[in-house]
Amino acid sequence: MGYAVLYSGGKDSNLAMWYGEKAGIDIKVILTVSPRSEDSYMFHKPNLGLVPQLTESMGLEQITVETCGEKEVELEELEKTLEQLEIEGVISGAVASTYQRDRIDNICGEHGWDHYAPLWGMEQREILDTLIEEGFECVIVGVAAMGLDSSWLGRTIDDKLIKELEELEDRYKINIAGEGGEYESLVLGGPNFRWGFEIVSAVKHWDGHRGTLEVKELKRRA
Repeated sequence: MGYAVLYSGGKDSNLAMWYGEKAGIDIKVILTVSPRSEDSYMFHKPNLGLVPQLTESMGLEQITVETCGEKEVELEELEKTLEQLEIEGVISGAVASTYQRDRIDNICGEHGWDHYAPLWGMEQREILDTLIEEGFECVIVGVAAMGLDSSWLGRTIDDKLIKELEELEDRYKINIAGEGGEYESLVLGGPNFRWGFEIVSAVKHWDGHRGTLEVKELKRRA
């Protein structure tokens, strides 16, 4: 029957899906949750409208479910969507949030599904190093932490950026993998993409403390 991937277009869901593919898991559908609230406890918000372009490059079916974004209620809405799919498991990019992992575990347990979370418990640096080693191209599209200003928006996650994040970790105790909501990412290419993407136009939104990069247009890389 295959698995559904909880997919946002960010680094963690992409890496988790890639681990699943390498493990021989049959991926049936990519499921993107779009919360109406900016303060969703569970799900990534920036640039979700780009996901259909990304998943087209992967050759996979993708569906989007809109949720209210309210704590717990959005999980009920997710569960109702999953119930309509013929699946045997769910893949998530959960890394350190027990809130996220436990609630997906509970949903899967009630339906006899497997919850495959290959990033769970990984060290922060290991996640970032693996992204680079596996050939993922990731850019930062949201920042919300001390030391991360608007100049970080649009930057590629590479060795130089990781070193800067580690310096900020020493100074401000941030999570360099963004698990505390410090930043959000967008993947523009990787080993499971048939083609990558370039950002054609984007707008930075900055309120003095946090900001996002709203990507207006992507183009397929030649």
